[in-house]
Amino acid sequence: MVRIRFRRVGGKGQPSYRLVAADKESPRDGRFIEILGFYNPRTEPATIQLEEDRIFDWMSKGAQPSESALRVMTTAGTMDRYARYKQGENIEELITEAKAAEAVRNVNPKTTHIRTEAAPKKEKEAEPVEPVAAEPVEAEEAEVEEIVAEEVEAEEAEVEEVVAEEVEAEEVEAEEAEVEEVVAEEVVAEEVVAEEVVAEEVEIEEVEIEEVVAEEVEAEEVVAEEVEDEEIEAEAAEAEVSESEDADTEQAEE
Repeated sequence: MVRIRFRRVGGKGQPSYRLVAADKESPRDGRFIEILGFYNPRTEPATIQLEEDRIFDWMSKGAQPSESALRVMTTAGTMDRYARYKQGENIEELITEAKAAEAVRNVNPKTTHIRTEAAPKKEKEAEPVEPVAAEPVEAEEAEVEEIVAEEVEAEEAEVEEVVAEEVEAEEVEAEEAEVEEVVAEEVVAEEVVAEEVVAEEVEIEEVEIEEVVAEEVEAEEVVAEEVEDEEIEAEAAEAEVSESEDADTEQAEE
């Protein structure tokens, strides 16, 4: 949301203000979108310079003026002209009227300063100065300046709260990230341990299988040797029987 508000410029103790269109969340002296005018309460009368065509454009798009900006624009007649603009009056005629009113209003653009007057000469007596009653315009300008200062202070407090919330959120995020890293490291460590256990179990199983295979092979070799011995014995027995039969046959023939 765009807000029309004052942005403080000038040195310490000598405030003046720019009227700007800025994002509502932007800090007081942060970025702004466009300069819409200037307000100096330290002149006599106060200097008010407004780009009313741009103000009308922003307000027609939904921009909202702050309380102090609304008071200054009302004093300058801007809000009255904006109401007439919405009713269909020609904007060029309204701007011409605004420029003429500004020329009449800003008769003394120089900032007033408090000066210490030199002491009058002894031969001349100081003439009494009758107090001048404060005009309503001066009271209204003082009220506007007070409201501007209050709004500036409120905006600074709001910015500090936003910064504090952002810092707190960053700290929470950092803590969560740290916890996630610790959890991830623990998971990796558990996975490594599990892999090592599985590798040891596989190695043990392979050793056991090799031992079983070796025993089976050894048993098969023993069986094969026994079978071979039996075959050899059988062949030897057959050979003896054959020799015995041949001998008997030869004796019978004799």
